[in-house]
Amino acid sequence: MKAPRSRLLRARLAALALAVAATAAFAQSPPPSGALRAQLELGVRAYEAGRVDEARAIFERLSAAGVPAALVLLERAADGGFVTAMVQLARLHEDGTATGRADLPAAHRWYLRAATAGSVEAQIEVATSYYLGRGTETDMAQAARWYREAANAGDVGAMYLIASMYEAGLGVECDLRLALYWYALAADAGDAAAAAKARELQDRLRAPGC
Repeated sequence: MKAPRSRLLRARLAALALAVAATAAFAQSPPPSGALRAQLELGVRAYEAGRVDEARAIFERLSAAGVPAALVLLERAADGGFVTAMVQLARLHEDGTATGRADLPAAHRWYLRAATAGSVEAQIEVATSYYLGRGTETDMAQAARWYREAANAGDVGAMYLIASMYEAGLGVECDLRLALYWYALAADAGDAAAAAKARELQDRLRAPGC
């Protein structure tokens, strides 16, 4: 379920620019200085131009200044309800960029906040965390809940996953008809594997039991 690394880097840096713009609206403290804002924007522009090493150096300089300013801006925006910032903070904690080491419980907490606020991407991440016990306790019922939320929002991968959980009775009562429903929706959206599973279940439904 991970996006390619280049896409994640682009999303992170874009989120920093968004956080700067949103900080004045969301934070109680004064907005960032003009110099800090300029450095953040330089980092974003460098990345967008393909100068990844230059962008990384800019953000490392900002962090080495004493306070991880970019991270603080994201936290302020996230605390103010900015869902994109919540997701990016989760990613930064997940890969260790935020603190120098991976903090999966912190990543889970930010993903959960974003999922509750309606982020489909975060709903899938939360579901997977509960499914694998990554940064939180394994909880198949919660995994099914969040895959179902994402599926209801139209995510095809989540449709397939909640169908498989209904088929196997993981976190939910085994229900082949609901499994077929979700496989069929995913198939209608172009998922060939889901189409094959839907055909298989149609045959199985002719026999009793799961």
